[in-house]
Amino acid sequence: MTLRIVVDTNAGDAPFEQVRAQISEQARSGRLPVGYRLPTVRGLAEELGLAANTVAKAYRALEGDGVIETRGRNGTFVAAAGDAAERAAASAAQVFAEQAVRLGLSRSAAAAAAEHAIRAVYAK
Repeated sequence: MTLRIVVDTNAGDAPFEQVRAQISEQARSGRLPVGYRLPTVRGLAEELGLAANTVAKAYRALEGDGVIETRGRNGTFVAAAGDAAERAAASAAQVFAEQAVRLGLSRSAAAAAAEHAIRAVYAK
């Protein structure tokens, strides 16, 4: 298995977001299995022709999302992302639902707002 990333400098998404999204998708699909060792920040940056800070920003976002984990000098690895992603989404949904109640929205109005947001984001 090999990490494959293509960065399109003419795309609307920033390069760090392209790197983040592609690694995340490959980890979630199983193309990159749990425990797969990712290249170093510097190594991936050189391979992609990006600044090291760009790749570091993508790695930080992925780590925050629970997709990867850094084990000090041992490197950066794909984590068991499915469970972490589902827990994070459930937590965000809980916060949304609590805020909708505080705002006085009906259940159907809150569901419609959530569905509208989901459609808008996934349509990108």
